[in-house]
Amino acid sequence: MRSRSVSSTADPVANPTGAVEIGRFAPSPTGSLHLGSLLTAVASYLHARASGGEWLVRIEDLDQPRCPPGAAATILATLDHHGLWWDGSVTYQSERLALYRTKLEQLRSAGHTFACTCSRSQLNDAEVYPGTCRDRVGHLHASHSIRLRVPAETCELDDEVQGRHVAHLDKDVGDFVILRRDGIFAYQLAVVVDDMAQQITQVVRGADLFDNTPRQLLLFQLLGAAAPRYAHVPVLTDRLGHKLSKQSFASSVESHQPSDNLRLILALLGHEPPKILTHAAPRELLAWATAHWSLPRVPQGVVHSGFVCI
Repeated sequence: MRSRSVSSTADPVANPTGAVEIGRFAPSPTGSLHLGSLLTAVASYLHARASGGEWLVRIEDLDQPRCPPGAAATILATLDHHGLWWDGSVTYQSERLALYRTKLEQLRSAGHTFACTCSRSQLNDAEVYPGTCRDRVGHLHASHSIRLRVPAETCELDDEVQGRHVAHLDKDVGDFVILRRDGIFAYQLAVVVDDMAQQITQVVRGADLFDNTPRQLLLFQLLGAAAPRYAHVPVLTDRLGHKLSKQSFASSVESHQPSDNLRLILALLGHEPPKILTHAAPRELLAWATAHWSLPRVPQGVVHSGFVCI
């Protein structure tokens, strides 16, 4: 799948300041896109294009055993069919392990990490890590994970959709894993390192990831980088209130009806196209939505799709 480059001249709204905004869509290729993940892709695309910026695609495929063959290609094909054409080359996390190791060593050398032997059963699914191994002294073994040593500080976030949020890192977050016991880099570290490397300025993603943001803001701070702005768009549910996800067996997006999918998603995002666009092609719908994009019109809470996951 080749990338599609969409210049600012092809989109109706340009950035008057001349500063380059960079957004991204970063799916995990554990299956095909469902309507909820396509909604996130559309929102992140529109937010980047409305500011005259770039939109990147990153495949978060670190957990290879959970990524079936062909899933990444299917995701890219779905984006292509819906006119969501990205800038530059697609980035694959599985090809960036050396970069993650470098940043992990930077954190370790600065004393921000410790080895942990705790299993999930030992922690009894505690929401906040109790600090069991925090003062452990010794060498890292294969059976250890690595956790970030979280300070007793306050994290403040002004989310562009969800509003202001304050978290007490030690009480609300706790020491969290950045390298798993199986040697796989954790999402929290990899996503921050990638956002730094790609100079991401805006992150538009689902509200189900909102609680991860304080962890990532702390990592940006410890790694000496400026954090992007965040906008967490609503989680899409079926009419029974179940979140659309691969775990709930949400149906894959039907790529043969891209315009229908886009009209539905735009309506769910508070940007229902006018009737004159009823039979419009995907690129025409996206051009209209880019020109009219406004984050204050995006709902904060859960949005019901009208479907039922079976």
